[in-house]
Amino acid sequence: MADRVHPAPPPLSSSPPHQPHDQRAATTAPSGAVPPPTDTTPLQRRPSIASPAAPPPGTYIVQVPKDQVLRVPPPDRARRYKKLSTRPARRRALRRACCCACAAVLLVLALAAAFVGAVYLVYRPRAPAFSVASLSIHGLNATSLALSSPLTPRLDGVVRADNGRNSKVGIEYRGGGEVAVSYDSGSARLAAGPWPAFRQPPRNATAFAVSMTGNGVRLTEVQAARIAREQAAGAVPLQVEATVHVRLRFGGVLRTWTVDVRARCDVAVDRLDGDAVAVNRGCRVKVRPLWWWW
Repeated sequence: MADRVHPAPPPLSSSPPHQPHDQRAATTAPSGAVPPPTDTTPLQRRPSIASPAAPPPGTYIVQVPKDQVLRVPPPDRARRYKKLSTRPARRRALRRACCCACAAVLLVLALAAAFVGAVYLVYRPRAPAFSVASLSIHGLNATSLALSSPLTPRLDGVVRADNGRNSKVGIEYRGGGEVAVSYDSGSARLAAGPWPAFRQPPRNATAFAVSMTGNGVRLTEVQAARIAREQAAGAVPLQVEATVHVRLRFGGVLRTWTVDVRARCDVAVDRLDGDAVAVNRGCRVKVRPLWWWW
């Protein structure tokens, strides 16, 4: 009978059992070394070279551009911000109101100028003419002039107002005017009297009497001697000045405001006692507010 033969077991080895390559590397590497990357080991992120260093602790001032600041006021300044924010709107409203007022004033002035120009072109107003028709003088004879006592002359004259140059404009002479007679270019005032009030239609000439008196008139010796020489020559120069308050009437509806008319007439008389012959040497009329009329 044959013996059963069994295979012999493998011989025992003193070397450690077989291990994978990765495990052997891990076991044989020193403790402080980093194991090499493998397929199963995650890669470690290396620090960037350009990254800035962290700033040290402390206080810093950050400057922000003005246009990037949020325009939201803090709660404690909200009321003041609301008050200040409404100012531009009020200023714009005030400026708009001033502009409208100026435009309205300019419009009114333009309309008034257009109206006045139209009235002037239609009516063509002209200044009246004045002259002295006659003059009666008392209290300035040679005897009274020779005395050094004050003089009390009295002059009665007839003044002629001519409105013949106005075909559509009437003149209303109001009260309060004055007529005065003086000598030596107005330096010696002899007598004065009121200007009468009356209405003068277009293309009309009105003659009216004026009574003038003087009180306490004194003439210098030079003036008295000159008057005596001029009276002997038959030509004593006198100045008749009138200040009159007038209003112009355009038709039956339009009237101007009251303006002052000043007239100055140079007159030469042949005598200073009794009825004298008056020779007019010209009159000048001034109306300052309405200088463009004439």
